[in-house]
Amino acid sequence: MLPRAAPRGLDNLVIMFDQLADAIARYRALGFTVIPGGSHANGTEVALVAFADGSYLQLMAFYTPSPAHRWWTAKEWGGGFIGLCVHTETLAEDVAAVRDAGVPMSDPERGGRVRPDGYRLEWSMAGSPPPFMAEMPVLVEDHTPRDERIPRERVHENGVTGIAAITLATDDVHRSRGWWSALLAHAGTDVERADLDAAGVRFDAGPHAIELLAPRRPTGPVAAWLDARGPSPYAATLTGTRGAQSLDERQAGARLRIL
Repeated sequence: MLPRAAPRGLDNLVIMFDQLADAIARYRALGFTVIPGGSHANGTEVALVAFADGSYLQLMAFYTPSPAHRWWTAKEWGGGFIGLCVHTETLAEDVAAVRDAGVPMSDPERGGRVRPDGYRLEWSMAGSPPPFMAEMPVLVEDHTPRDERIPRERVHENGVTGIAAITLATDDVHRSRGWWSALLAHAGTDVERADLDAAGVRFDAGPHAIELLAPRRPTGPVAAWLDARGPSPYAATLTGTRGAQSLDERQAGARLRIL
């Protein structure tokens, strides 16, 4: 039997807002090309910022209350960078591999949304079961062509070309490392982040890096984030062509910087 092909990279990062129109306006003002993406039956609507590396930002808002949604609690806590998705073409095998490693994983569920032009996109997805662990990804396998799910408009006035890395705050590196190791089929590399007074592990998944960091002391930015939001996405680094810069966190709704 051939070995399982582990997921090759990030699919998208999810940034939550109170109102989608506000999110679209903010990101266009930051120099991004933003394409309305339509609505999900689970109570959310989205707009997408697609990149040349095949990944994208998913700007999301609830159009109706949905307390059962995995990201509703994060929305109630203030939204922002609340989740991430990993693209796979072997969802059933990925779920089995993670479970074989002794890590909880939900059963795959069908999902979809209707684009503004009426085209219905369909996929299956799986992630951590309730209570949801926000430092773990949602895995997505497409049933309709992925190129239909991701906008073709991938050039941005600000020069951003893709996602370089994401940083996830965790209170248990061993637990998070076990989850990601089972998914990506490698153990990762130990990493120290003196600037964040934190340490943990780094995984490479295709062109993207995934950092899982825990505070070394009960002070510092990662420790403060865990106190406020619990284990969850902390920051993301984007690739670009116009030099390093940090985006206004209040405008972006998330901690984003461009290399």
